[in-house]
Amino acid sequence: MVFDCHTHLAEPHHLSGSFLADAQKAWGAGFVLKSTPDDHRQAMKQCSGAVVLALDAPYIGFNVPNEFVAQYVAEDRTRLFGFASVDPNRPGSDRLLEAAIKGLQLKGLKLAPIYQNFHPLDRMCYPLYAKAQELKLPIMWHQGTSFVREGPLEKSRPADLDPVARSFPDLKMIIAHMGHPWVGEAISTVRKHPNLYTDISALGTRPWQMYNALVEAVEYGIEDKLLFGSDFPFFDARQTADSLRNLNRLVEGTNLPRISDQVIDKILHKNTPELLGLV
Repeated sequence: MVFDCHTHLAEPHHLSGSFLADAQKAWGAGFVLKSTPDDHRQAMKQCSGAVVLALDAPYIGFNVPNEFVAQYVAEDRTRLFGFASVDPNRPGSDRLLEAAIKGLQLKGLKLAPIYQNFHPLDRMCYPLYAKAQELKLPIMWHQGTSFVREGPLEKSRPADLDPVARSFPDLKMIIAHMGHPWVGEAISTVRKHPNLYTDISALGTRPWQMYNALVEAVEYGIEDKLLFGSDFPFFDARQTADSLRNLNRLVEGTNLPRISDQVIDKILHKNTPELLGLV
């Protein structure tokens, strides 16, 4: 089974503000993020294991505490790896991260400029990056678009991670969702840096975008740096894997390039915990 590098855990009361309001506009007034511990536990039957993300984003009202994630992943530390989240706008964010890692046994850091309202190149963030590098923590970045109206797109470009990667060459980082819609920008940034990766999460319901993203990734030679992720609960591992396997149906009967079985297998069967230093 695949390892899912991108999953969320949340109770209904963890969502409020513009995130909840805009989600209800997008998906209906009855929108509920179905990702309680029981929901997540059930979904993990599809996987060999998963990264489970906290999110400290009071700016838009998406607040999943580090403690909540830590309590859940403690049920199975061989399969579940919790990532802390610290809003870089908080004073002493580097110290808050260290406390979460050492006190809660979390394994990485989740950052989302479009949800936390910070620019990756703001110097206030650099002590946080330095602490992550010191603690050998991978950073999962939501560096791309979102439906949330208040989210600042100008702070969400994948290329803004290039200076960060140059400043912290030992820091492992993952660009979530292949940086959509700036997929080419994400690919070119990942290609430059040995410790930069990207995941395919949330692309499965946009098959044409996913197909073109993978073709471009292969053309740029970064297929070994593509990680499998679902973005559960918005999608699950089985849906994402099926979408990946079915991509070539889009171009049947044409001269357009195919995604090779070898590339698909590499994505599906990568040892992501070892690659990211989680084990």
